[in-house]
Amino acid sequence: MDAAQQESTEKAREQQTTWYGEPLGALFRRLIADLGLNQARLAVVLGLSAPMLSQLMSGQRAKIGNPAVVQRVRALQDLAAEVRAGRISAAEATASMEEIRRTAGGNVLSPNSTATRSSSIGVPANPTKRVVREIQALLRSVSDATEIQSAARLLADSHPELAELLRVYGVARTREAVEHYERHQG
Repeated sequence: MDAAQQESTEKAREQQTTWYGEPLGALFRRLIADLGLNQARLAVVLGLSAPMLSQLMSGQRAKIGNPAVVQRVRALQDLAAEVRAGRISAAEATASMEEIRRTAGGNVLSPNSTATRSSSIGVPANPTKRVVREIQALLRSVSDATEIQSAARLLADSHPELAELLRVYGVARTREAVEHYERHQG
């Protein structure tokens, strides 16, 4: 790998850390280990081609372009946490992954949403976290972190609440966005 490619890969990984909390290679490898998958099966569950998954993992691509795929990643992270905690067996996890593959990506505010269905497949529904992640996925699907931060700076003086909303949901960690959501939903 030449210096330009290495620099591009490092920048992509930094962007992934901003958008997803860590480089996607590390995130996907953890999901593979926790859920007993291989890379090809993870690609199927996420709804990505194997080459696309490989490019995201290696840093050749920075961003997941499809918000539904981002939601599937989040659902798999929740599922992996349940498996690590011993609250879900391997068989239940396999059934849940199939449900995630078929259904994740719907609007969490609708009656037929993944959040509603997830409680029936062994994954605890956390409506606040799911709403926050959907908002994050939507913002991050239309703009990258740099654009969102720039827009927030432009709005800061005239519309500070909107600027904060962009910063918190567009570039901050999910935990911070959940806290913001809970403060404002009273």
